[in-house]
Amino acid sequence: MSTLPETIELSRINGQSETLGEHRGNVLLVVNTASQCGLTPQYGGLEELHRRYADRGFEVLGFPSNDFGNQEPGSEEEIASFCEVNYQTSFPLFAKTPVTGADKHPLYAALTQAKPEKTGPAEEMRARFREHGMTPNEDPEVLWNFEKFLVGRDGEVLARFAPATAPDDPALLEAIEAALEH
Repeated sequence: MSTLPETIELSRINGQSETLGEHRGNVLLVVNTASQCGLTPQYGGLEELHRRYADRGFEVLGFPSNDFGNQEPGSEEEIASFCEVNYQTSFPLFAKTPVTGADKHPLYAALTQAKPEKTGPAEEMRARFREHGMTPNEDPEVLWNFEKFLVGRDGEVLARFAPATAPDDPALLEAIEAALEH
């Protein structure tokens, strides 16, 4: 069992500083996002999850990242506008965040250390990348945009889902429901 440090510093997309501890007590779905990715429509499903479970102490935390295919090249202002206009996002968005490699944010270092392997269709995605001449990340690194980490109310990393796992995937919904019961 691995609990995330409450002292991890975060920066909202509007520049406001906070710590991970300010979200303690809620069930969190931490997702690295991108606005120019084939998986970008997941923003809509993530917003639906956020609204569906918010009154039960659930939050989606979105971390835009330009780590994969230059699919998040915009400024924080452009990202915030894109999300508001296209998906009416109300869940917290954070500043652009490195989620893989030597410069990854401490949150992602802790997440990948706590849950080094993901569930869901990761191998299929890796195979497609290889077919296109790309070298995909192997676990424990984040594979691509829209990878999801489920964090319990106490900060324990409960589950990790591959990027292609849709927000309405039954396994993800079941894990969220179980976490909300505790």
